[in-house]
Amino acid sequence: MKSILITGASAGIGRATAELFLAEGWRVGLVARSAEALEEMAAAHAHAVALPADVTDASALEAAFDTFGDLDVLFNNAGMFGPSAPIDEIAIADWEQVMMVNLHGMFLAARLAFARMRAQGRGGRIINNGSISAHTPRPGSVCYTTTKHAITGLTKSLSLDGRDLDIACGQIDIGNAETDMVANLKKMNPDTQTMRVENAAKSVLHMADMPRGANVLFMTVMANKMPFVGRG
Repeated sequence: MKSILITGASAGIGRATAELFLAEGWRVGLVARSAEALEEMAAAHAHAVALPADVTDASALEAAFDTFGDLDVLFNNAGMFGPSAPIDEIAIADWEQVMMVNLHGMFLAARLAFARMRAQGRGGRIINNGSISAHTPRPGSVCYTTTKHAITGLTKSLSLDGRDLDIACGQIDIGNAETDMVANLKKMNPDTQTMRVENAAKSVLHMADMPRGANVLFMTVMANKMPFVGRG
């Protein structure tokens, strides 16, 4: 049975992805801060393992990886948007929180997954959740956008460093999947175009299911009418 560990698994894209992989017969490690939500999911699925942990806590995250054990794929998904404002209105504490979750937390998870896959000796796959903001930001997104540009560098470095170890790394850039985060953005801009979150989950499954020796380095999946390209 193939195994995947998903961070940020209690809601949004992480939860939708976990449910899809469980339906496809994978063993799924569920990492998030909300123990209650994870236990609820694990109780409903024989091959789900609840692993409550804060991704910014290195010791707690390492314990979660150790509990889960054998690992084929990491979906490095946990993230937050942070405050929406110009840079001079961003509190330093808010900046630091977004950096800790979106960058430090993803570094910690990737580090643990890379080490486990190398020790197992058969390779593996790390899928980082980037964002459309890794390419084109929306206004007032300096914290989020900065971290997502950094994730692109993380993805390229892991892809290169894992090459001789058969550890593939790819990045999925998702645009406006219907999650609570996007719902909040839609309140500010009712014209925001969205897509079903299941489309993002199916895209992660496609990346995870690639045969050994092949890798989706970057994938963009978004609402069709989202104004990502073009001139206005």
